[in-house]
Amino acid sequence: MADNLLAGMRGVVTGVANDRSIAWGCAKMCAKHGATLAFSYLGEAQEKRVRALIEEIPNALCIPCDVTKDEEINSFFDTIKSEWGSLNFLIHSVAFADREDLKGRFVDTSRKGFAMALDISAYSLVALTKGAEDLFPEPGGSVVAMSYYGAEKVIPKYNVMGVAKAALEASARYLANDLGPKNIRVNCVSAGPIRTLSSGAIPGFRDMLRVNEAVSPLRRNTTQEEVAKTTVYLLSELSSGVTGEVVHVDSGYNLLGMFGAVEKA
Repeated sequence: MADNLLAGMRGVVTGVANDRSIAWGCAKMCAKHGATLAFSYLGEAQEKRVRALIEEIPNALCIPCDVTKDEEINSFFDTIKSEWGSLNFLIHSVAFADREDLKGRFVDTSRKGFAMALDISAYSLVALTKGAEDLFPEPGGSVVAMSYYGAEKVIPKYNVMGVAKAALEASARYLANDLGPKNIRVNCVSAGPIRTLSSGAIPGFRDMLRVNEAVSPLRRNTTQEEVAKTTVYLLSELSSGVTGEVVHVDSGYNLLGMFGAVEKA
């Protein structure tokens, strides 16, 4: 991939928890390609982790934002407008579900747990995109959201998070249609299983890694860097005609109808 694909661009990165976060991998790749970045955080603990990480990224901003509160989203983008005036891209990598709702059957998901997972993991894309919309200058901008194959097919124990990711992907399509006339593109990256802080909450995650490595066409798991490279592509002019898409970066796992190497799994 050529260098400086995002030169002169300014972007927001949400969902950085630590150095293993997919969002952090994307941030580093964006910075490598010339982008100036702003990061959101929730609470003091996350703020400390994010501020420690972004010391290596020149001129990075770090701004509080609780995506469940419209007033905080408005304040976040008011700060962006005050500091930068405009924005070129948004990376959405926010997701959450109650651990209890990931342990048993999906049918036992609580009403409260369902509403919370959908609000944080899916509606936040709508709310953040709306907040960023008027900051995208001519000739437009780009939004990329992080998803997973559990949005399309049943993944054991992924439960309500799979439903939330399905809502996220559908939301991205509707946003792409709404904002296309402004040349604002909205896409999703469906990453293969990667060890992150949030993935540790999914029962059987090690099995997901093991099976993906055994049966995917590339016979290996996906890396943080590979997801980041695809994200940069979707943020850059290289993908100027792409919107409303879900791009799989999962070593080809999604194309399988039957496990050809199931005996190795």
